[in-house]
Amino acid sequence: MSGTESTDRPGGEAAAVLFDVDGTLMDTVHLHTVCWWEALRQGGHTVRGARIQRCVGMGSDHLLDALLGEDRDHDEDSALSAAHDALYAQYWSRLAPLDGAADLVRACAARGWRAVLASSAKSGEAKVMTDALGVDDVLFAATTADDVQASKPAPDLVREALDKAGVPAERAVFVGDAVWDAQAARAAGVRCLAVLTGGGFSRAELADAGAEAVYDSPRDLLSALDGSLLAAPPGRRPPGSA
Repeated sequence: MSGTESTDRPGGEAAAVLFDVDGTLMDTVHLHTVCWWEALRQGGHTVRGARIQRCVGMGSDHLLDALLGEDRDHDEDSALSAAHDALYAQYWSRLAPLDGAADLVRACAARGWRAVLASSAKSGEAKVMTDALGVDDVLFAATTADDVQASKPAPDLVREALDKAGVPAERAVFVGDAVWDAQAARAAGVRCLAVLTGGGFSRAELADAGAEAVYDSPRDLLSALDGSLLAAPPGRRPPGSA
């Protein structure tokens, strides 16, 4: 990761864009859904794929609470999570970015934002996705599930990303695909944009959770960048402005 600092803003104040990864930059939500479906089936639980898809993006503890109930036998959680991880690892060599995702990260970095990945994945999985994105040279930092105690929708991951970016909440924008992303960003005091590429939530649900604008895809957000919260960091003029 570059860690390059932007110094051409008044007072040298930095600003950051924090990107969720699964479903926002990487086309992986359906893969997680299938792997959780199979892991749960192996554990003797029948859960509809549509229900699972809407929980992807939470930490595994919250996901299992939502799917199996908080009063379940927690002793099997580790085995279920390990089964999911083993199944999902079979796809690592084939993980692919969403259309426009890498271009979006690069465009934000070029406009002076510190680009930070805020992934709920464990460090090994996050590294595979970062490599597949191919934007390591413009990333300022990255956070993973290994960096925090509580997973989304708790705000811990967003706050950790802010710390690594070296910016306050009011000088950051979070981009995600799930209600959990918007809820975590709002709890951390960070403005949020959303994309629909996770497939689990409607435009209205994402807006109700706190997303200020919802775009069809990373490519759609990239096309609308000049009119979005990401047009330019606070205190800096957008490209081409007088």
